[in-house]
Amino acid sequence: MSKLNMSKQSMLVVDDSRLSRLMVKSFTEKCHPTWEIDEAADANDAIEVSVNKDYSHITVDYNMPGMNGIDLIGLLKNKFPDAKIALITANIQNTLKSESEEMGVSFISKPITEEKIISFVG
Repeated sequence: MSKLNMSKQSMLVVDDSRLSRLMVKSFTEKCHPTWEIDEAADANDAIEVSVNKDYSHITVDYNMPGMNGIDLIGLLKNKFPDAKIALITANIQNTLKSESEEMGVSFISKPITEEKIISFVG
């Protein structure tokens, strides 16, 4: 990542729940008011929104219509190898936690709280 990109942090929030997207965005803006935050409702939307972007942080819901969060994270990790990524889900099965750990992404269980998001975005 270039110095220019590092000075302007940006985030992609992918979740089919508008309320969840707004919560993540609101909590992030509290501690990082200058960040540019894009939202996407599903994988296709995320791929479209992320064209010509460079994200420092990405949150992805697991259960969405179409492609699930793990598969989307696989694509996003290739496109944004330096981004810090978190899987956000109400599905707290150990297999899903293990899968996210193996991918090198954070695991955030729903319900979304300010503490969980601030811990992720720093």
